[in-house]
Amino acid sequence: MANILFFHLCFFVLCMFLHQTPNEASKAGFSVKLIRHSSLNSPFYIQKHRLGSFYQVPKKSYGPNGPFTRVTSNNGDYLMKLTLGTPPVDVYGLIDTGSDLVWTQCTPCYGCYKQKSPMFEPLRSKTYSPIPCDSEQCNLLFGHFCSPQNLCAYSYGYADSSVTKGMLATETVTFSSNNEEPVVVGDIIFGCGHSNSGTFNENDMGIIGLGGGALSLVSQIGNLYGSKRFSQCLVPFHTDPHASGTISFGDVSDVSGEGVVTTPLVYDEGQTPYFVTLEGISVGDTFVPFNSSEMLSKGNIMIDSGTPATYLPQEFYDRLVEELKLQSSLLPIDDDPDLGTQVCYRSKANLDGPVLTAHFEGADVQLLPIQTFIAPKDGVFCFAMAGTNDGDYIFGNFAQSNILIGFDLDRKTVSFKPTDCTNQ
Repeated sequence: MANILFFHLCFFVLCMFLHQTPNEASKAGFSVKLIRHSSLNSPFYIQKHRLGSFYQVPKKSYGPNGPFTRVTSNNGDYLMKLTLGTPPVDVYGLIDTGSDLVWTQCTPCYGCYKQKSPMFEPLRSKTYSPIPCDSEQCNLLFGHFCSPQNLCAYSYGYADSSVTKGMLATETVTFSSNNEEPVVVGDIIFGCGHSNSGTFNENDMGIIGLGGGALSLVSQIGNLYGSKRFSQCLVPFHTDPHASGTISFGDVSDVSGEGVVTTPLVYDEGQTPYFVTLEGISVGDTFVPFNSSEMLSKGNIMIDSGTPATYLPQEFYDRLVEELKLQSSLLPIDDDPDLGTQVCYRSKANLDGPVLTAHFEGADVQLLPIQTFIAPKDGVFCFAMAGTNDGDYIFGNFAQSNILIGFDLDRKTVSFKPTDCTNQ
């Protein structure tokens, strides 16, 4: 999620078997639409929406007291619609491959952040079922505790001191699908947050954790379909506002065909973040190595759909930017204090080049300017990468756009296929 600095909480490695059998139409899996806040299809669409500069979107920190940058923004996020309960209620949650817990704000809310849409009311749902404290389901969440009613209560903390507190429960979830047939899944474990505070914004109704832990939506759906895999296709932010990306689960999430490249996933069972190995980035034909001297570490960068910018080691970033400037035909902007230390250029349209290539282990992924430059304001395009010295390196969602990315947790691979995600 773009606006919250997640600290990855460890979960017990246990599998929950969903009690509802998928209908025949969905046995092969299903796809759902992903909606940007700026999309005309979003319930939060603002007519004069302009995507803010990426430096206004915080980088997530994965340590309990690690350094972070925190500035609230409504931009840089992707929303996925889940429909909870009986009768069904639409919840638009931020997709996040860097966390596990699926949760939404619930009534009664004793200390919740402001939310535009009505909150989920568990007492009105016929299928809402609180989880007992002494159950195996409750033990999936590390740090749970018992309520006075002997129910499974939780307090889920984040690195920037944001917190969601509530009850762990099961609920029926209905997904929209591309063939317009609803996909109904029972007994999904989720957090019903009754006290939530921190760097949330009013469009965020909750989080849809797509990490590798036992409580993530991927793991829970995977138990139903027999394999833990999913794919995502994110549309670039500065494209047709009607366009929506997709996320797919099950067999239909397979990434195959011409142009597919695959890299090993440095992943242990039950681990949340998806780490891969980045060997370097080419600017045009010039290769810039990830490390200038020391041995390359496996799993040195995580793929995170909830963080917009790509964060690289400062020394690597500096060398990359130096080469970028050498190959650009434009002069960088140096007289606009609003842009901070970003590398930005004045242009009426996105830059013609140079093209970057991310060299993952065994997989070269080409990145066009639409994936590496973002417009913080009219006539200005800024490099959507940044340097950091905190050790948490992230391949962000700007760079992931217009690529069909498949995560296969069973085979421990990540596959990339250049794709026009606006046509998916």
